[in-house]
Amino acid sequence: MTVEHSPVGMALVDAEGRMVTVNQALGDMLGYTREELLTVPFAKVTADLDLESNLRLFQEALTGQRDGYRVTKRYVRSDGEHVWGDLSVAVVKDAEGRPAYFMSQVVDVTERMRDQERLRAAAQLLENQRRFADAIVQTVDVGLVLLDADGRYAAMNRRHRDFIALAFPDGHLGTAGQEGAVFGLDGVPWTREQMPSWRAAHGEEFDDVHMWVGRDPLLRRALSVSARSVRDPDGTFAGAGLAYTDITDVLQALQVKDDFIAAVSHELRTPLAAVRGRTELLASYPDQPPEVRADVAALQRNTARLERLVSDLIQAGQLQSGALHLRCAAYDVVAVAAEAVAAAEPGAAAAGVALSAALDDGSGTPRRIPAFGDAGRVRQVLDNLLSNAVKYTADGGSVTLEVYWDDEVDEVELVLADTGLGIPPADLDRVFERFYRCASARQRGIEGLGLGLSITRALVEAHGGHVLVESEVGVGTTFTVRLPRLAASGGHASLVGRAGAVG
Repeated sequence: MTVEHSPVGMALVDAEGRMVTVNQALGDMLGYTREELLTVPFAKVTADLDLESNLRLFQEALTGQRDGYRVTKRYVRSDGEHVWGDLSVAVVKDAEGRPAYFMSQVVDVTERMRDQERLRAAAQLLENQRRFADAIVQTVDVGLVLLDADGRYAAMNRRHRDFIALAFPDGHLGTAGQEGAVFGLDGVPWTREQMPSWRAAHGEEFDDVHMWVGRDPLLRRALSVSARSVRDPDGTFAGAGLAYTDITDVLQALQVKDDFIAAVSHELRTPLAAVRGRTELLASYPDQPPEVRADVAALQRNTARLERLVSDLIQAGQLQSGALHLRCAAYDVVAVAAEAVAAAEPGAAAAGVALSAALDDGSGTPRRIPAFGDAGRVRQVLDNLLSNAVKYTADGGSVTLEVYWDDEVDEVELVLADTGLGIPPADLDRVFERFYRCASARQRGIEGLGLGLSITRALVEAHGGHVLVESEVGVGTTFTVRLPRLAASGGHASLVGRAGAVG
């Protein structure tokens, strides 16, 4: 009765390998009735891959070399499907001590074995992915570093080891913030707090931080560094990942370009000055025929245009090298704005653009907004913005300049709005890049090098201010310049902001 009702498959096998007694649990496991199993030798229900090892164990038990055995094996069901069983065999001997029967118990472990197989497959997949990821990490031409929560170097790839050897020739301690042969783009050595690894280890995230590494100027490399924090599921800081990209070739190419532009620009100034002088002399001659006067006027316009372009190129080079300085003094913002509008009015009138400015107190009396800064540079900012507004506004449109004084933050706000072409959303983030011109400007043949706005932003940021732009295609564009009334504390303020940045 115990054998019959046992949930474990049980069978009594004779010395010939035939089953002489089986229970229903074994029949259910193998897909046979009890009667059918009695006619089936155990070799038939054993998978071919396990048959040889099972026969060897059976023979060893039959010859008295062992009193039993246990093995996990595959069985073949009546439908051909394989199932796994945990087989325990005990030898039953006759009165003379010879093996007569083999008492077998079979526990169905198919699900357990399948789970193990799935685990093995998953582990193999993970291992393959790990090797694949490791191969990528070690192969990419980007230095990769993983910091733990304490700022220790948990891992780095081959490329970053090259950068480490260059930046720390005396060895690296494997912790964030170690000082070495690391410099800013201006060549000044960085302190611990400036090091990207130190900043990342303290939870800061950033993109495109530029630096030089290496003591030898001929061998040092320029790197662009980005960092992202790693956090546990509960948001706890767990470390950071940093990527170091070699941008030496880019910087060198930019430097060559800047040197070339600077050289050409300076070489052009002398012949342009000579051309301007001759055209002014020609324009002064009396009694010239109308066609000659028209030609001279065209020469003067184009000479002035060339001089503006050369001036922009030179200033862009100064911005890039950080050589441009502010000459700060007390000035009246409204007076500077009035001068810029007056200078822009002839060009606006010629283009059919209505130019207006709200510079008085409403009763016709000019306002005064005293400030401290470089009045010439502020005038240049307004000249650039007004010139752009007129260029990009069609005949019949309008350009308006308004000046505000925010007492709460002691800040001046210059708002220049036009009804021009507008700037596509995709171009808004790039209008302040050097040499960038949107497609509509190129298609319409609007003159310019794409330098005016980059110079404008640099000059505004040099005063500690910032410039914003809003635009809608076909409606117009609004530039808002915010300047602190006290831009600097001395007579000279070095240019900050974009100066020295790449691109």
